[in-house]
Amino acid sequence: MSKLIVKGQQTGRDIVTVTPESAGWRHVGFAAKRLNGGERLAFDTGESELCIVVLTGIVTVTTPEHIWREIGERRSVFETQSPYAVYVPPRQRVTIASHGDAEVALCTAPASGRLEARLIEPAIIARSTRGAGTNTRYVCDILPQSEPAESLLVVEVVTPAGHSSSYPPHKHDADAIPQESFLEETYYHRIDPPQGFAFQRVYTDARDIDAAYAVENHDVVMVPRGYHPVTAPHGYHSYYLNVMAGPKRVWHFRNDPAHEWMLAT
Repeated sequence: MSKLIVKGQQTGRDIVTVTPESAGWRHVGFAAKRLNGGERLAFDTGESELCIVVLTGIVTVTTPEHIWREIGERRSVFETQSPYAVYVPPRQRVTIASHGDAEVALCTAPASGRLEARLIEPAIIARSTRGAGTNTRYVCDILPQSEPAESLLVVEVVTPAGHSSSYPPHKHDADAIPQESFLEETYYHRIDPPQGFAFQRVYTDARDIDAAYAVENHDVVMVPRGYHPVTAPHGYHSYYLNVMAGPKRVWHFRNDPAHEWMLAT
């Protein structure tokens, strides 16, 4: 995998798409869609489970057995409230209809279909603060390992201007539970104000992967393995939506030993 960034489109319905085939891996799929008022998006989940995250705007989500009407409250992903989300199992027909302009994220991973579709309301989504000083960031666990899913883990993080996150650098690319689990991961970036940028590096101990990107609004960075810290420069706040999946649905990570010293300060 030579290029780990997919540039987001600033106009049109299809903002960005990552499939297991395009990424060269097995588990994670991700897409972000921009819907105009009254627009409908219809598709089949295939052999994957799906977590729809209503990033902004209001939508109605319909599956063969359910209809969730007019869900969504946020005008910006940087608002201090959790999103609405919907979990859908494989082999389902899904329709998303917008009420006004909206943006939705479609997070997917292979699954057998043993779980039911359900609404994930903001009131049940845990919010927390991690880190201290300029390593402080704000976390929203949309679909953590404590909630039902077969493969998917979904979380969003807001990093204030001048701060770092996913830091100290950590990785989860080895099947060595409980010390570390193997999880592929995508980062969907949003920037405030939107003309800004953040930085993300992806690197391994052996440096067979060592890439650094200036990420702009709507870009996706893929993390097949290795460490993957993010920094937000002065004046620009960073948001990212993480999607993780792997052979086991547990999140265990290992920090880069070269940088663990800062945890003791």
